[in-house]
Amino acid sequence: MNSSKHTELANHAWSVADLLRGDYKQSDYGKVILPFTVLRRLECVLEPTRRKVAEEVARFEGQDMDTDHFLRRASGHSFYNKSDLTLKKIAADPQNAAQLLQIYVAGFSDNAREVLDKYEFTQQIKKLAGADLLYKVIGKFTDLDLHPENVSNHNMGYIFEELIRRFAEQSNETAGEHFTPREVIQLMVNLLIAPDGDALSLPGVVRTVMDPACGTGGMLSAAEEHIKAYNGDATVEVYGQELNPESWAICRSDLMIKGQDPENIAYGNSFSDDGHKREKFDYLLANPPFGVEWKKVKEAVEYEHNHLGEAGRFAAGLPRINDGSLLFLQHMISKMKPVDVNGRGGSRIAIVFNGSPLFTGAAGSGESEIRRWILENDWLEAIVALPDQLFYNTGISTYFWILTNRKSADHKGKVVLLDARDQWQKMRKSLGDKRKELGKQHIADVTRLYEEAIGAAADPDHPFHGKVKVFENEAFGYQRITVERPLKLRFEVTEETLAALAAAKPVQKLADADAFVGAVRTLLGSSWATKSEALIALKDAVVGAGLLWPTGAPFAKAVRDTVGVRDPEGEVQLVKGESEPDAELRDYENVPLGEDVEEYLKREVLPHVPDAWIDHTKTKIGYEIPFTRHFYVYEPPRPLAEIDAELKALEAEIQGLLGEVTER
Repeated sequence: MNSSKHTELANHAWSVADLLRGDYKQSDYGKVILPFTVLRRLECVLEPTRRKVAEEVARFEGQDMDTDHFLRRASGHSFYNKSDLTLKKIAADPQNAAQLLQIYVAGFSDNAREVLDKYEFTQQIKKLAGADLLYKVIGKFTDLDLHPENVSNHNMGYIFEELIRRFAEQSNETAGEHFTPREVIQLMVNLLIAPDGDALSLPGVVRTVMDPACGTGGMLSAAEEHIKAYNGDATVEVYGQELNPESWAICRSDLMIKGQDPENIAYGNSFSDDGHKREKFDYLLANPPFGVEWKKVKEAVEYEHNHLGEAGRFAAGLPRINDGSLLFLQHMISKMKPVDVNGRGGSRIAIVFNGSPLFTGAAGSGESEIRRWILENDWLEAIVALPDQLFYNTGISTYFWILTNRKSADHKGKVVLLDARDQWQKMRKSLGDKRKELGKQHIADVTRLYEEAIGAAADPDHPFHGKVKVFENEAFGYQRITVERPLKLRFEVTEETLAALAAAKPVQKLADADAFVGAVRTLLGSSWATKSEALIALKDAVVGAGLLWPTGAPFAKAVRDTVGVRDPEGEVQLVKGESEPDAELRDYENVPLGEDVEEYLKREVLPHVPDAWIDHTKTKIGYEIPFTRHFYVYEPPRPLAEIDAELKALEAEIQGLLGEVTER
């Protein structure tokens, strides 16, 4: 079937929009068109075996037993319908169309009916009937020929994806939630699968693909299509999970329409209700929502992190509550197939992130620990920077993360950074925030560069040498050291220090607090170079006033902290014979992993502050991937003479224009 035929059938289905106009918002047309398209396709697929199913229904009538297995076998599919109704019969009875359609839908097997329920099909039937549109809509779809002999599962997938695309584009504000741009998916799948081209071409090859945030199933469809492009006889089994009921219904419908097993698409939250527990997959890919909080599943996720450890999915760490991106990645890593002693098995992962997971979180934070876990296990193969304004619901920069537990020999211990931010063309018409797209040549160029990355990075003469860099895993690690400097104080009694002393809690608790402060006031204007001199003078003043000098560590600290004033030339304060660190002068430095921190201190810090030292008890290991820093190219400012000449030229041009106006 050619593309014009796909478009013709999609146009026929979408022409129902003409009937809906006025009674439905434009962005809601898909809520009617998509489930009716599914219903019509299922009817056409089941038509040849309707009689067999009816015979089985009659054979088991009155018997108390589960007939699902027998009815599936009779239908020849994973679904069936027990009713003798058809859309054509229902359309012929406008007065009873709503009731008959409800009976017809109720006759489907549970898996098919569940899909229609998630479309809220019952409500749509009531709304259409109330607007006197139901029989007209049904009539439109009875004319739509979706029989398998005319429209194969593969071609039906194209038609349905076209309808999904139109549905997504009707409303810019929701498009990105339902639809990842097709060309972005194509590049992502290319990078995911490209290294396996030879293995995929083997006869009888079977591959499983999983998307834990599958939306309407676009990525799964593209992955299946790409694998079959290598080998038309390959068996591709797709799996997914989706939280949004409408998106789940669309994805599941797509699988039913294509002849895939719809049971492979689980409904629910992947974090709290994993629909594919203990299952492993060859390929995993996802475009999870950016910056979405995981507060609703916090209890379940934290329980798994705290109690299941390595047996769970989130042992490495938990990101901040307002962004669950790295939870998705940990979930996907848990579903990688193990690699055997001969290097066979394993999995590949591709996921779309914004810039945040690259660097958010300091050393020791959940995000940093997750990055550390990934890099120390040598799973991160590459990060590819994409152009901005590629997605419908955000214009921000995005990145592909490609991971695998079966790296090729030349990739082991290394990470590829590939800059594809300039690989785009302007769209003829913007869609929401999407103003750029990847052309076919861009996709081909990036795919080829990805395959040649190690060589391109090593070859200065390669045309894209500047667009790819290769680093050892450890290059992204660092030691976050705490640099301390001694607390230096001079001691004085001023109105300011006296007020601070009076406000200190240990002083306020004294029975004769006012008298104590009054005794110290007699020293107003006095200052001392050392703590011992200050304490002797203060104690003499208080005792001289007939008061007892209070004891206890809290009181002594309060006096020292209020009467003492920071002074670079002051006395170094000691605690148990060691210099006391000044919290206000404390600094932090990130030292590359593997470098001697004491050598770093001597080289970078001590020439400026000779009394500094490192508190080794506070050193933390962190990992971050500063992508843009590695591709930064310094552009010197334009010469002043050039700017001055341009200004003079503009000034002369303005004068000339003003002269023309004056002459008129």
